[in-house]
Amino acid sequence: MKNTGLSAGMMLAFAAYAAFSISDAYSKLLAGLIDPFEVAFSGGIFGLLLIPFIRGKNESYRDLFVIRQPVMWGLRAAATFVATAASVEAFMLLPMPEAFSLIFLMPLFVTVLSVVLLREKVSTLDWLSVIVGFVGVLIVLRPGLRALQFGHLCALIAAMANAVGVIAYRLAGKNTPRLSIFGSSLCGPLLGNGALMVAHASWPQGATIWMFLFGYGFLAALGQLFMMMAATRATASAIALPQYSQMLWAVAFSSYVFHELLDNWTFVGIAVIIASGLFKWGYPRAVTRLAAIRQQRLAPPCGPYPLA
Repeated sequence: MKNTGLSAGMMLAFAAYAAFSISDAYSKLLAGLIDPFEVAFSGGIFGLLLIPFIRGKNESYRDLFVIRQPVMWGLRAAATFVATAASVEAFMLLPMPEAFSLIFLMPLFVTVLSVVLLREKVSTLDWLSVIVGFVGVLIVLRPGLRALQFGHLCALIAAMANAVGVIAYRLAGKNTPRLSIFGSSLCGPLLGNGALMVAHASWPQGATIWMFLFGYGFLAALGQLFMMMAATRATASAIALPQYSQMLWAVAFSSYVFHELLDNWTFVGIAVIIASGLFKWGYPRAVTRLAAIRQQRLAPPCGPYPLA
């Protein structure tokens, strides 16, 4: 696996989560207009447009059907299928900040799975970050004070499935063709959601619905591509961290597109969630910088010494 540095992987993850956020907004715009499984199915259809851009110089289009690790291939396909179906349903039923707040449990699931399955070392700071993020989720949802709905369960399932997908990418190994990895992400929505939509599918009517479907499907597939690239350049826990940027997208879309009112406690929870990510990112760099400044102050001055 080529290691281009933590920042490269995290920047790709930021791009992936931006694509996912805009894609989710398109799926919410389709609520009540088309079957949720048909919306998720479109993710696989329009994702086919990205295949020429993914293929490496030494790869053949036949690599789409290469299954060198059947268990990992099937796990990636299943995780993508479950994540797309559950997230579309969640965003159709819930305000975006509520759906995202539960999906934001993914870093916690990724951190636990990376320790158990990948044997990655997770620092105390990493654990503290995901725990504080979880507290922020509880503030947004306030379980016990507010009734939880089917949409909340769907968002939780999406978080678990996305975490499994991240781990599956990491377990794929450096010798797995990119087209094979991406092919599993397309086959999941195509086969799983395709089977579930048969009973209620209808031909989309109108240019607006087609535009929303394209926006959802293409950006969802683009996000999968960026996430696949990020997983080869950073640890699983580092890839999960930029997910907190999605909350900014959620607030913007809720306020200016869907006109959903957010109460003060929701903003408090959002602030806690974002602060947990920023603290995890900035604290090690601040400590390193302060240590370097302290070392410079303690170092003896350089220059010519007087003759004895």
